[in-house]
Amino acid sequence: MTLTRQISIATGTLFLLATIAVLAAQALDPTLSGTGYLVAVAHHPHRQAAAALCYLVAAGASVSIALALYPLLKKVSFPMALGSVIFRAIEAALYTTAVVSLLSIPPLADRFTRTPAGSRAPVQETADALLSLRDHATLAGVFAFTLGALLYYVLFYRSHLVPRWLSGWGVAGVLLLLTACVSALFSNTPVTGYTLLIAPIAVQEIVLAVWLLLKGFNPTPHTSPEAHAPLQSGPGRARRLAGRRT
Repeated sequence: MTLTRQISIATGTLFLLATIAVLAAQALDPTLSGTGYLVAVAHHPHRQAAAALCYLVAAGASVSIALALYPLLKKVSFPMALGSVIFRAIEAALYTTAVVSLLSIPPLADRFTRTPAGSRAPVQETADALLSLRDHATLAGVFAFTLGALLYYVLFYRSHLVPRWLSGWGVAGVLLLLTACVSALFSNTPVTGYTLLIAPIAVQEIVLAVWLLLKGFNPTPHTSPEAHAPLQSGPGRARRLAGRRT
């Protein structure tokens, strides 16, 4: 098995792992149940812990996607490949921050249920503030994702590592997600509420994952003739180019 094929299998698996982990976390997370979320968390503390674990798995898979792609994409553009790793690492760090704030909710939920109804307001306000921190950390993480993902989708498009309809879909999906992030930022609402803007990139990542697992990357990607040439300028380079023409 070639290195390119190994990278495609690893990347496709990580895409699916990240998607499954996020869906599982959202299905388990009691804080998404509505205004009575503290009671739901108090009644299902293990679900909250399992949701946090799934979110952490998704965060780890997110940065691992860029790391898995790096050996291949750096041959197309080293700065852009490195940038995708940096931004997706920032994304993972912000998602971890969101999980830490989420794990602070169960003790408050327990206190909420033990407190008389007339004295619960301060506990509710503290929990709401922590969830607000979670939402804002998630929003910042999604911003970082859009930048990291845009870099490697552009590289996919330039190099023909995957069909252009698939990489172009990725670029369009990322731009729609960026629109959702900007809208969430100025409306002070969770970015997860913009389902129609999130759906295109979510579906594209699943399709890309299946493509990479079944088809893999193009073994002969398109690169510039000067892609691997030393980055030199001046008379020496001009003489070499003139010699090639003759």
